[in-house]
Amino acid sequence: MKPEMETFEANPIIAAVKDEQQLETALRTDCDIVFLLFGSVCSICSLVERVKAAGKMAFVHLDLTQGLAAREVSADFVRDYAHADGVISTRPQLVRRARDLGLMTVLRVFLVDSISLDSLRREIDACGPDLIELMPGLMPKVIRRVCASTSVPVITGGLISDKEDVMAALSAGAMCVSTTCEALWMDP
Repeated sequence: MKPEMETFEANPIIAAVKDEQQLETALRTDCDIVFLLFGSVCSICSLVERVKAAGKMAFVHLDLTQGLAAREVSADFVRDYAHADGVISTRPQLVRRARDLGLMTVLRVFLVDSISLDSLRREIDACGPDLIELMPGLMPKVIRRVCASTSVPVITGGLISDKEDVMAALSAGAMCVSTTCEALWMDP
């Protein structure tokens, strides 16, 4: 297990930030992990620098960073120039490249039906992520099923808006949850 995984184990709440204002709030919280869900090739380096200067781990969502192509070189850019701790992507080839570069990796998966649930194993095998982020995060029965079927730690995210949602996801086996709900960042 990568040493950084201990940070995930110790932090049940991940601050997922979607704009500058949320980033400022996240930097003042006890959340030790920040998922950057915004930015561009012009700003991502400084955003990561701010997160790391606050003593937190910075993860860049490759799919949501404007100007980054859905090409493997995006992972190289984030490692070599932004110096992020890790990446998030829905694209297995980007996750695989980032993993090969030594970055922490989160494969984000949208589970919308039984077909997407059935294809999850193939996606995991294709890229070997450090963590899987299941979206939406309000599916305890499905979270339990996924956790039982893989040794890859699970994060849940999407639509998590109160402590009850967090507790349900954690009770179902998720290691932690990512949320844009600032109130939850303050009450881990």
